Amino acid sequence: MRKILIANRGEIAVRIIRACHELGLETVAVYSEADGDALHVRLADEAAAIGPPNPQDSYLNIGRLVDAARTHGADAVHPGYGFLAESPAFASAVQEAGLVFIGPPAEVIAKLGNKVEARRAMADAGIPVVPGHDEVDATDAALIAAARRLGLPLMIKAAGGGGGRGMRLVDRQEDLPSALAAARREALAAFGSADLFLERYLPEVRHIEVQVLADREGTIATLGERECSVQRRHQKLIEEAPSPFATPRLRAALSEAATVAARAARYVNAGSVEFLVEPSGQFYFLEVNTRLQVEHTVTEWTTGIDLVKSQFRIAAGNRLAAGPVDLRGHAIECRVYAEDPSRGYAPSPGPVLALVEPGGPGIRVDSGLRAGWDVPTAYDPLLAKVVAGDHTRADAIARMVNALRHYVILGCGTNLRFLQDVLGHDAFRRGDTTTRFLERHFADWRPDPPTLALAAAACIEAVNAHSGGAAPGTWGGSPATPARYDPWDHLDHWRLGKRRE
Repeated sequence: MRKILIANRGEIAVRIIRACHELGLETVAVYSEADGDALHVRLADEAAAIGPPNPQDSYLNIGRLVDAARTHGADAVHPGYGFLAESPAFASAVQEAGLVFIGPPAEVIAKLGNKVEARRAMADAGIPVVPGHDEVDATDAALIAAARRLGLPLMIKAAGGGGGRGMRLVDRQEDLPSALAAARREALAAFGSADLFLERYLPEVRHIEVQVLADREGTIATLGERECSVQRRHQKLIEEAPSPFATPRLRAALSEAATVAARAARYVNAGSVEFLVEPSGQFYFLEVNTRLQVEHTVTEWTTGIDLVKSQFRIAAGNRLAAGPVDLRGHAIECRVYAEDPSRGYAPSPGPVLALVEPGGPGIRVDSGLRAGWDVPTAYDPLLAKVVAGDHTRADAIARMVNALRHYVILGCGTNLRFLQDVLGHDAFRRGDTTTRFLERHFADWRPDPPTLALAAAACIEAVNAHSGGAAPGTWGGSPATPARYDPWDHLDHWRLGKRRE
């Protein structure tokens, strides 16, 4: 392989580009009309326009991506995560074009991407699965009858994919018909399949996953577990490695189950086997993510293994080293989103007026941000990931809190304040987290009054106007959104020209 097309955007495209350059590989970025001036486009050796902002016409358009790879002479394609990363059709198209797909074979993606087939395969391999109903092409009538047998509450899930899409929690029998209809619509839109299945709802569980690497010769390595229980809308927000709950016995059992799962699927490349774990330590297979995970960073910290480089080496036919992997210290990742946790995590895109990223020992920032860029509205609001590692969990938490305090993103709204409050909660610091953690402790969260942010915005505006940049009343050269407050009426310690003691 000489040149790699990265079929993605944002922070993961930047991450892959940097890994490619370290390996001496040339890179081709792709971009929609909304991303023409994005950081990943600036960092790549070459870039290809692939269409309008709508993902269906750009990042999800298989034909345009394959054409871009051919036009630019790429040898391989890395899908990143999200978009087409778990699309067997995309993997097949890349392979049929004579290119290397940096991921598992298309047939493996197809088998594990169907949650019903994956459940059955794991059950056949002897791995516990959550009790449920996974009849192929189940009708609403069949699912309602199964719900009566299973009992409520239960989860409706999409057979064609995960990530919280097509998922509904139902605790009343009369709500089933409407929940099934809504789940089918969402599943069809997200995965192209309206097939559903049912699982018993486990109210107090942890979400723990095991990172797997597998080469073409059948060697399988497990790289420890990650805890991903702090979630909003069934999507992860804070991840850490190792799990504060896992004992050596549970860790070994999860690792063995992940190895069995990978072997049963004839897995190749990087992937994650995910489990739900009850307070008793009983665990159940959840799914296999056939791609690089967002939270791969914490595993890289605790193992010292670069997972993206490992993906390229496996794709090139290299063998994995035999023997156990040594784990070290503790690492935590926080996902920084352009969203408002006080309004149901509503997206809050906008211009990046000023950007200061944290640094120092044990701090890593994977980001697609740059000052002066407008965060698009068409895509997932993930802006960046902050990773903090140290010898102990307590030290890693302290390091992360300090990093978030020094992370400045002005212009678009972010969840930085919310993340600090979550990390500071006593239950989180004890490691007492389940998938209902945010629901239990932060359902009514509200931020402190944003007086300092408003003051900073006013200062930026004044400096721009004074230096001949943007005129007063504009931020970054575009009309400003009317403020809810006059910032000069809400300052605590500062006045123009001098500090008030």
